[in-house]
Amino acid sequence: MSQFDLGETQRQLEQHGDGIPPLERWNPDFCGDIDMRIARDGTWYYCGSPIGRKAMVRMFSRVLWPEAGSYFLKTPVEKVGIRVDDLPFQVVNLELREGPFGQELHFTTTTDDHIVAGPEHRIRVTQDPQTGEPAPEIEVRFGMSGRIHRNLFYQLVDMAATEPAAGGGDELVVYSLGERFSLGHL
Repeated sequence: MSQFDLGETQRQLEQHGDGIPPLERWNPDFCGDIDMRIARDGTWYYCGSPIGRKAMVRMFSRVLWPEAGSYFLKTPVEKVGIRVDDLPFQVVNLELREGPFGQELHFTTTTDDHIVAGPEHRIRVTQDPQTGEPAPEIEVRFGMSGRIHRNLFYQLVDMAATEPAAGGGDELVVYSLGERFSLGHL
């Protein structure tokens, strides 16, 4: 297992303020895997212990990078692998607003990412292979998605309209920024 230079990571991020650093422009060497994991419920662990400081989790989430089906923490000088049990983000807040294109669905993650569902942040609902229940998610950034919390999914279902599905039958749909998102067939 690799050692991750936390101090250097903090220094690099301070240069970028609260925003997302230009991870797509950084091409550091791979330095191995570290004992860090994002659990299915969104809890971040380091060496088997939960990371209790929200600011620390938020900092790590800002340098999270997907590549070839794996996840890494990436800085200008190093890239280390971590494990993600499900999706790297948890979506825990939903706010319905009216905008120039009509209804807007605003989401917030546990790491303070603010996302508006639309062409760049698509909502998808798949089926959980273990439970068979709906598994809703939304694209957050760099091809990574966040799991939409169950109570938010129920809110989406409550605001959904029933419309004819392309393959026949009906489906529940919501709109945001003029985009149509299916929540599933009836």
